[in-house]
Amino acid sequence: MASGEEDGTVEEKETNNKKRTKGAIATAWLTFYNIAMTAGLDTVLLIQNEESVILFVVVWTITEITRYSFYTFNLLNHLPYFIKWARYNLFIVMYPLGVIGELLTIHAALPYVRRSGMYSLRLPNKYNVSFDYYYFLIIVMLSYIPLFPQLFFHMLRQRRRVLHGEIVVEKDE
Repeated sequence: MASGEEDGTVEEKETNNKKRTKGAIATAWLTFYNIAMTAGLDTVLLIQNEESVILFVVVWTITEITRYSFYTFNLLNHLPYFIKWARYNLFIVMYPLGVIGELLTIHAALPYVRRSGMYSLRLPNKYNVSFDYYYFLIIVMLSYIPLFPQLFFHMLRQRRRVLHGEIVVEKDE
Protein backbone atom coordinates (compact mmCIF):
# COMPACT_ATOMS: atom_id res chain seq x y z
CA MET A 1 0.00 0.00 0.00
CA ALA A 2 1.17 3.46 -0.77
CA SER A 3 1.34 5.97 2.04
CA GLY A 4 -1.33 8.10 0.32
CA GLU A 5 -3.80 5.21 0.47
CA GLU A 6 -3.11 4.59 4.15
CA ASP A 7 -3.56 8.19 5.23
CA GLY A 8 -6.34 9.16 2.81
CA THR A 9 -6.32 11.18 -0.36
CA VAL A 10 -5.02 14.70 -0.69
CA GLU A 11 -8.61 15.94 -1.10
CA GLU A 12 -9.67 14.27 2.16
CA LYS A 13 -6.76 15.86 4.01
CA GLU A 14 -7.61 19.29 2.60
CA THR A 15 -11.27 18.84 3.56
CA ASN A 16 -10.28 17.82 7.11
CA ASN A 17 -7.95 20.83 7.41
CA LYS A 18 -10.74 23.17 6.23
CA LYS A 19 -13.13 21.62 8.77
CA ARG A 20 -10.57 22.11 11.56
CA THR A 21 -10.00 25.73 10.51
CA LYS A 22 -13.75 26.42 10.40
CA GLY A 23 -14.12 24.71 13.77
CA ALA A 24 -11.38 26.87 15.30
CA ILE A 25 -12.91 30.05 13.87
CA ALA A 26 -16.37 29.04 15.10
CA THR A 27 -15.00 28.24 18.56
CA ALA A 28 -13.18 31.58 18.74
CA TRP A 29 -16.29 33.46 17.60
CA LEU A 30 -18.58 31.66 20.08
CA THR A 31 -16.11 32.31 22.90
CA PHE A 32 -15.93 36.01 22.02
CA TYR A 33 -19.72 36.21 21.59
CA ASN A 34 -20.47 34.58 24.95
CA ILE A 35 -17.95 36.76 26.80
CA ALA A 36 -19.37 39.90 25.15
CA MET A 37 -22.98 38.88 25.91
CA THR A 38 -22.14 38.11 29.53
CA ALA A 39 -20.31 41.43 29.95
CA GLY A 40 -23.18 43.29 28.29
CA LEU A 41 -25.80 41.64 30.47
CA ASP A 42 -23.80 42.31 33.61
CA THR A 43 -23.49 45.97 32.62
CA VAL A 44 -27.20 46.28 31.89
CA LEU A 45 -28.10 44.64 35.20
CA LEU A 46 -25.85 47.04 37.08
CA ILE A 47 -27.29 50.10 35.33
CA GLN A 48 -31.02 49.42 35.49
CA ASN A 49 -33.53 47.04 36.98
CA GLU A 50 -36.49 47.09 34.62
CA GLU A 51 -38.95 44.35 33.73
CA SER A 52 -37.66 44.18 30.16
CA VAL A 53 -34.14 43.50 31.40
CA ILE A 54 -35.30 40.85 33.83
CA LEU A 55 -37.37 39.20 31.04
CA PHE A 56 -34.35 39.23 28.58
CA VAL A 57 -31.99 37.80 31.32
CA VAL A 58 -34.41 35.00 32.35
CA VAL A 59 -34.99 34.06 28.70
CA TRP A 60 -31.26 34.20 27.96
CA THR A 61 -30.42 32.04 30.99
CA ILE A 62 -32.93 29.34 30.06
CA THR A 63 -31.75 29.41 26.46
CA GLU A 64 -28.08 29.10 27.45
CA ILE A 65 -28.78 26.20 29.82
CA THR A 66 -30.62 24.36 27.06
CA ARG A 67 -27.99 25.17 24.45
CA TYR A 68 -25.00 24.15 26.55
CA SER A 69 -26.73 20.95 27.70
CA PHE A 70 -27.22 20.13 24.03
CA TYR A 71 -23.56 20.76 23.18
CA THR A 72 -22.23 18.91 26.22
CA PHE A 73 -24.25 15.76 25.60
CA ASN A 74 -23.55 15.99 21.89
CA LEU A 75 -19.79 16.06 22.56
CA LEU A 76 -20.17 12.97 24.70
CA ASN A 77 -22.04 11.26 21.82
CA HIS A 78 -24.93 10.58 24.18
CA LEU A 79 -27.77 12.98 23.55
CA PRO A 80 -30.92 12.20 25.55
CA TYR A 81 -34.07 12.70 23.49
CA PHE A 82 -35.43 15.30 25.94
CA ILE A 83 -32.37 17.53 25.42
CA LYS A 84 -32.72 17.23 21.65
CA TRP A 85 -36.46 17.92 21.92
CA ALA A 86 -35.85 20.94 24.18
CA ARG A 87 -33.16 22.33 21.85
CA TYR A 88 -35.42 22.18 18.81
CA ASN A 89 -38.72 23.19 20.45
CA LEU A 90 -38.05 25.71 23.22
CA PHE A 91 -36.59 28.19 20.73
CA ILE A 92 -40.09 28.63 19.28
CA VAL A 93 -41.05 30.57 22.41
CA MET A 94 -37.67 31.62 23.78
CA TYR A 95 -36.20 33.14 20.61
CA PRO A 96 -39.02 35.67 20.07
CA LEU A 97 -39.04 36.49 23.80
CA GLY A 98 -35.29 37.06 23.69
CA VAL A 99 -35.62 39.37 20.70
CA ILE A 100 -38.42 41.29 22.41
CA GLY A 101 -36.24 41.62 25.53
CA GLU A 102 -33.30 42.89 23.48
CA LEU A 103 -35.45 45.41 21.62
CA LEU A 104 -37.11 46.66 24.82
CA THR A 105 -33.71 47.02 26.49
CA ILE A 106 -32.27 48.97 23.56
CA HIS A 107 -35.41 51.12 23.41
CA ALA A 108 -35.19 51.85 27.14
CA ALA A 109 -31.52 52.89 26.73
CA LEU A 110 -32.12 55.26 23.77
CA PRO A 111 -32.99 58.41 25.81
CA TYR A 112 -29.92 57.97 28.01
CA VAL A 113 -27.66 57.33 25.00
CA ARG A 114 -28.99 60.44 23.26
CA ARG A 115 -28.59 62.69 26.33
CA SER A 116 -25.13 61.46 27.26
CA GLY A 117 -23.67 61.12 23.77
CA MET A 118 -22.40 57.72 24.87
CA TYR A 119 -19.95 56.06 22.41
CA SER A 120 -20.54 58.83 19.88
CA LEU A 121 -17.84 60.68 18.02
CA ARG A 122 -18.64 64.20 16.82
CA LEU A 123 -16.96 66.36 14.20
CA PRO A 124 -14.53 68.06 14.20
CA ASN A 125 -12.01 65.57 15.53
CA LYS A 126 -8.55 64.33 14.58
CA TYR A 127 -9.99 61.31 12.72
CA ASN A 128 -12.38 63.47 10.67
CA VAL A 129 -15.22 60.95 11.11
CA SER A 130 -18.53 61.09 12.85
CA PHE A 131 -20.37 58.27 14.60
CA ASP A 132 -23.63 58.55 16.51
CA TYR A 133 -24.33 55.57 18.74
CA TYR A 134 -27.97 56.64 19.14
CA TYR A 135 -28.65 56.22 15.42
CA PHE A 136 -26.56 53.05 15.32
CA LEU A 137 -28.87 51.52 17.96
CA ILE A 138 -31.90 52.52 15.91
CA ILE A 139 -30.37 50.82 12.85
CA VAL A 140 -29.69 47.72 14.95
CA MET A 141 -33.33 47.68 16.06
CA LEU A 142 -34.55 48.08 12.47
CA SER A 143 -32.24 45.27 11.33
CA TYR A 144 -34.38 42.83 13.28
CA ILE A 145 -37.19 43.34 10.74
CA PRO A 146 -35.44 41.48 7.88
CA LEU A 147 -33.08 39.31 9.96
CA PHE A 148 -35.35 37.81 12.63
CA PRO A 149 -37.70 35.98 10.22
CA GLN A 150 -34.73 34.62 8.27
CA LEU A 151 -33.05 33.22 11.39
CA PHE A 152 -36.29 31.94 12.90
CA PHE A 153 -37.35 30.07 9.75
CA HIS A 154 -33.85 28.61 9.45
CA MET A 155 -34.27 27.17 12.94
CA LEU A 156 -37.70 25.79 11.97
CA ARG A 157 -36.12 24.03 8.97
CA GLN A 158 -33.40 22.58 11.22
CA ARG A 159 -36.08 21.42 13.65
CA ARG A 160 -37.95 19.62 10.87
CA ARG A 161 -34.75 17.98 9.66
CA VAL A 162 -33.52 16.82 13.09
CA LEU A 163 -36.77 15.85 14.82
CA HIS A 164 -38.75 14.54 11.87
CA GLY A 165 -35.97 13.39 9.56
CA GLU A 166 -37.21 15.52 6.68
CA ILE A 167 -34.74 16.59 4.07
CA VAL A 168 -35.17 20.31 3.54
CA VAL A 169 -33.86 21.65 0.27
CA GLU A 170 -32.70 25.25 0.41
CA LYS A 171 -32.31 27.31 -2.74
CA ASP A 172 -28.81 28.41 -3.68
CA GLU A 173 -28.54 32.10 -4.33
